[in-house]
Amino acid sequence: MSFFKRLFAGVPAISVTEAQEKLKEKPKPFLLDVRTTSEYREGHIPGATLIPLHDLPDRMRKLPKNREVICVCRSGNRSKRAAKQLLAAGYTAVNLKGGMRAWTKAGYKVKKGKVK
Repeated sequence: MSFFKRLFAGVPAISVTEAQEKLKEKPKPFLLDVRTTSEYREGHIPGATLIPLHDLPDRMRKLPKNREVICVCRSGNRSKRAAKQLLAAGYTAVNLKGGMRAWTKAGYKVKKGKVK
């Protein structure tokens, strides 16, 4: 897909159920949490890596290009912006619809505490 198509195309999104299934696959997708450090400590998906949205442009090159990146935030708004940035840079990225709110509501496991 060309740069301009990626830039202007819609951002693909997956449900929490789809994400839960993808996280069982080998290789697992890379789980990127783009919230603040304090939000992450309050509860995050196990295995998620924190890179706050405002830090993403400077730290993007550390993300794997050979795996799908699932972007997560509180409600799905910041993670949609993150996925859009990643898509424009040539990554395979999706937005988690409903974010951590939907994840928690579905009853999926949440880890509290330190930043990974």
